Amino acid sequence: MRAIVLIIIVVGSLPLIMVKPYVGTLMWAWISYFNPHRLTWGIADFIPYAQIVAIVTLGAWLVSKEPKLMMRNAIIVLMLFLGVWVSFTTAFALVPDSAFDKWLQFFKILLMTYVTYQMLHTRERVNLLMWVIVLSVGVYGVKGGIFTIATGGNYMILGPDESYYEANNSVGIALCMILPLMRYLQMETKSRLVYWAMMAAMLFTGIAVLATYSRGAVLAIAGMLGFMWLKSRYKIFTGVFAVLAIIFALSVMPDKWYDRIESIQNYEEDWSSMERIKMWRYAVNVATERPMTGGGFGIFPETDLYPKYGLRLCGPEWYLLSPTENCVLKARTSHSVYFDMIGEHGFFGFVVFVMLLIAGMLAGQRIIAQSRRREELAWARNLAAMSQTCIVGFAIGGLFVNMTYFDLYYHVLAILAATQLIVARALAGEAEDTAKVPQMGGVRVAGQT
Repeated sequence: MRAIVLIIIVVGSLPLIMVKPYVGTLMWAWISYFNPHRLTWGIADFIPYAQIVAIVTLGAWLVSKEPKLMMRNAIIVLMLFLGVWVSFTTAFALVPDSAFDKWLQFFKILLMTYVTYQMLHTRERVNLLMWVIVLSVGVYGVKGGIFTIATGGNYMILGPDESYYEANNSVGIALCMILPLMRYLQMETKSRLVYWAMMAAMLFTGIAVLATYSRGAVLAIAGMLGFMWLKSRYKIFTGVFAVLAIIFALSVMPDKWYDRIESIQNYEEDWSSMERIKMWRYAVNVATERPMTGGGFGIFPETDLYPKYGLRLCGPEWYLLSPTENCVLKARTSHSVYFDMIGEHGFFGFVVFVMLLIAGMLAGQRIIAQSRRREELAWARNLAAMSQTCIVGFAIGGLFVNMTYFDLYYHVLAILAATQLIVARALAGEAEDTAKVPQMGGVRVAGQT
């Protein structure tokens, strides 16, 4: 029954997408983040819904009267350059077949993100996309938080099966990133019911983040709270509220959760932490030999490459005797967005990646500065601050989780880029109106508007 409903929804949306391609960007976001096909069974689980929607959306946009903007933005230029660079490194990949598959997946994400950016030319469209993203990811946060309270936090929260954020560490970062976007929508709403519903959603999602048992997510949410507090105009109220929320959330978690988090201090005694460090060394070794191109997509699970770059597989007996040796029990991932870029796309790819992150933060700061004294642009100011907080969560959590190609991060950057253009148009419109007002000695003529 679920499969039939999903097929009807997707197929039924296609004619509307052909007329209004922006609807296609919303459908693509819903499928990508909510993963409705993972909640079905049978053949419906294997239909490429996102790909079908993406193709129809792209075609409809190209022939539509939607504005075809030039890049005109540092974020978009860097994002597209990153796409070009990873395409270049894929041509020299050490694992060509695996590299091509992962390149194609990332290329589709960047392409649809770019198309989405092109159609985000009004506040209403930005907010509608925000609602789709928040509801799609947030439902797992609310569900996870309620489940955690009901079970005393004794079970680890995971993401949707076979999705990009299925693993506990990945869903922990995804839920961290969605929290400030929830806060933005809460600030935007005029409904008291929606306001308090969003408050509850943030509380449940925060608890779900803890219940992922992800140490990276805990560090990310701590950094985000600190950043939000610094940004807040009401520091005392915000600080007290945050402390009370943290106390409540921590009171739900069992003793084994505290044991897990405290292992951060004793990382040398924790095999999981030590294997992360070994994979980081492996990434640096690959990039040192291939500084421009790195090893290409897919080098981290490729155990045949380990011996060449100072790593090897070893049995549990040897590992327990010497846990600091440069060996791992099994194929691993990079466990870091930064070392992921270094190992797969070289030091140059890493620089571009970091520049993109910095560009996002600077764009947010510029939006805040430009809209500070404009009440009608308060929404843009709030959006920029919360988007910056989202990027902070990604930047901190990404130290320990390989979410390098996560759609949400690039979506947030595109939203910031689009908001910059909306704000610029608003300011340019005011300047144009001012220029049309008759002047007398540099002073406006009374009565003119």
